[in-house]
Amino acid sequence: MVQSLASSTATTFVVLLITIVPIASSFQGHPEPRNGHSISNHHDHDHKLLFEITVHGFLLWASLGFLAPVGVLAIRMSHGEECGARLKILFYLHSISQMVALLLSTAGAVLSFKNFSNSFNNHHQRIGLSLYGIIWLQAIVGFIRPPRGSKRRSLWFLVHWMIGTTVCLLGIINVYTGLVAYHEKTSRSITKWIAALTVEVCLLALLYLFQDKWAYIRKQGVILGNDPAVRSIDRVVVFPQDNNKHKETQSISLVRESL
Repeated sequence: MVQSLASSTATTFVVLLITIVPIASSFQGHPEPRNGHSISNHHDHDHKLLFEITVHGFLLWASLGFLAPVGVLAIRMSHGEECGARLKILFYLHSISQMVALLLSTAGAVLSFKNFSNSFNNHHQRIGLSLYGIIWLQAIVGFIRPPRGSKRRSLWFLVHWMIGTTVCLLGIINVYTGLVAYHEKTSRSITKWIAALTVEVCLLALLYLFQDKWAYIRKQGVILGNDPAVRSIDRVVVFPQDNNKHKETQSISLVRESL
């Protein structure tokens, strides 16, 4: 099943790559005519540049500020999942969200290289260039995943997790630095966008932390007596001393496993 999932996701990735990159290249537009009114041309150029900066920012926010963290949350939800259908859905959600994030970030990078003056003299451009290489490295690592039970699986998981965490953190940081660069370029207010991004990051962080405690919270519900199995175990544990001690020991061990 893993091989079929990998092949299908790879095919989807190639199709989307062929589709999106030419679209990103088309944002370059046509060269301005040499003749005509210089003031009108300058005004049109400013509007075109503002539009391209906005599209670039949206692509990078959607890819690194939203889809990449959502993919991380999805794969974390699959840990301990016993239902095969849900596990497959979560795996597809993780894979597709990460591929779309890669394609959108690639489109944003193409737009930047073709239309912006990239001197790489600020933090936003430097982080963006490094992040673009790390994203593709993460994609390659994801496609060469060893099968479960392999000796290389643990090392692969550690590398994949570290790179993915780095991508999410640097991606969110670079969205903030991009908003600052947008303000410096256009002199427009970014207060509402900073506030909206901060609210989103806080919600993602809360979901991330909540996932670590969800299994513990479910166990607390069982211990408090919400599960009929626990109530029956409690009845077995309070049997008189002269009853079968094997049943009592087995019941206590079951209770301990739920802690």
